[in-house]
Amino acid sequence: MKLVLLHSPLVGAGTWRAIAPLLQARGFEIAVADFADDMAGPPPYYARLVHTVSACVARDSAILIVHSGAGSLVPAIAASGRVSGAIFVDALMPHPGQSWFETVPQSLKSRIESLARDGRVPPWHRWWPDGAIRSLFADEVAYTRFVSELREIPLAYLEERAPDCELPDDLAAAYLQLGPGNAAEASAAERLGWPVKRLALHHLALLTHAEVVADGIADLAHAIRR
Repeated sequence: MKLVLLHSPLVGAGTWRAIAPLLQARGFEIAVADFADDMAGPPPYYARLVHTVSACVARDSAILIVHSGAGSLVPAIAASGRVSGAIFVDALMPHPGQSWFETVPQSLKSRIESLARDGRVPPWHRWWPDGAIRSLFADEVAYTRFVSELREIPLAYLEERAPDCELPDDLAAAYLQLGPGNAAEASAAERLGWPVKRLALHHLALLTHAEVVADGIADLAHAIRR
């Protein structure tokens, strides 16, 4: 079974660094998408992000494993017909025709806009109160490595509307909630009849509790496999 791991475009592919080998050890074929080059250029962004994932999927029937903001990419990727399923890991539910800004509270949107300079906003960890992201890591080395991959984010990406297409009806999907921040998304997935697994961790548990998260992904991958 092939799993294609998608990181949020707001952070780095290293989000999956700890998880990828654990999933390989559990018998999965793994490909990790890297959106760094896609996010470095001018808009539009979504088309490039989807193209990058499609190259990782190639001709195989893969399951997408999407974290955080990568959830918005799933419908357009699934439209290719080469994806058999998707597991949303503490991810945004798809928001066809809406921008990222339209999915977040107005207070967060206003804060990010206030930080913008010359069409770019600071790296993701600087959007939050001092020390908030650092406090999630017991390991200073892991935190430093994670932050080293973060780059300024184009404001245009946050304003760009996601492709206006819905999830295919026949796509097998599941939701893995890592922490309380995405409880609403997990509940929405449950209402759709998806398998849902909840962990009492946090949004970046992929880096700090890799074994537990890998187990959750593996369980859901087998649950939706066709």
